[in-house]
Amino acid sequence: MKLMNSNIPGCYEIKYILREDSRGNFVKTFHATAFRELGLETDFSESFQSVSYRNVLRGMHFQLPPADGAKLVYCLQGSVLDVALDLRVGSPAYLKFTTFQLSSSLASAVYIPRGVAHGFYSLTGPNLVAYQVSSEYDSKLDTGVRWDSFGFDWPSETPIVSERDSRFSRLSNFVSPFHFAPVEIDI
Repeated sequence: MKLMNSNIPGCYEIKYILREDSRGNFVKTFHATAFRELGLETDFSESFQSVSYRNVLRGMHFQLPPADGAKLVYCLQGSVLDVALDLRVGSPAYLKFTTFQLSSSLASAVYIPRGVAHGFYSLTGPNLVAYQVSSEYDSKLDTGVRWDSFGFDWPSETPIVSERDSRFSRLSNFVSPFHFAPVEIDI
């Protein structure tokens, strides 16, 4: 696997080795030793998957401390536009976002560090997206910021958004509890 920098420190695109033959293909999406050697979290506590239809937008999600955690996100079927928003005070990318296209054919994932909000838009459908998270879900600390409040131009002005995601506060009203702690990774 190869780690690719983004404009958000600690947020990486991971390019996997896609092995294909007459049967189909095979991708290793996680390897603890390789992740540890790269300085990434390896102690994932929970795994989730979501199925989303075309034009569905999920985000922008995160958990507050002490339940905040890193995420490893990949698309097993279909194609999504993945978005990360840095909420860490003191980060050189504070309140900035970055995007990645994830699909089953691209064989890549996104590693999202603690303190970075995450969301995605379903470009095709249905899509199957899998997440590994380094913290356990805590309904009292699970939250987000509104998808349309941080200056990103989503592919649709009228995506399908859950009632919960529509009720999140705007970024301008969010007081961040996250702080940036630089980590040097030699890529």
